[in-house]
Amino acid sequence: MTATLRVLIIEDEFLIAMMLEEFLLDLNFEPVGPITRLDEALEAVKSQQFDVALLDVNLGTEVSYPVADLLTARHIPFAFMSGTGRDSFPDQHKSQLNLSKPYTLDDVSNVLAILTGRVQS
Repeated sequence: MTATLRVLIIEDEFLIAMMLEEFLLDLNFEPVGPITRLDEALEAVKSQQFDVALLDVNLGTEVSYPVADLLTARHIPFAFMSGTGRDSFPDQHKSQLNLSKPYTLDDVSNVLAILTGRVQS
């Protein structure tokens, strides 16, 4: 039996975060969060235990690229969640995995399989 992987959720839209939490539970992942603000997200990356992260690009009036930089520096796999696509990402993140909004359970499952290197049952 494998351990349940923990997924940090950084998402400021309440309904999207709730849906994502349900998707993660359905896929046998443990949600951590959701975190809704940039300062809280930076602190969570430093203080919380998790295996991968799903990161909304726009958090209110702020963008989450500083969180992405910290995750990259810590070698923690993550995917952005955005409706705009990779072309709008800064150069250092253009190749980053993107979970395009709106997404489905299958989309989340596929992205997490890539991030974790595990096939979900």
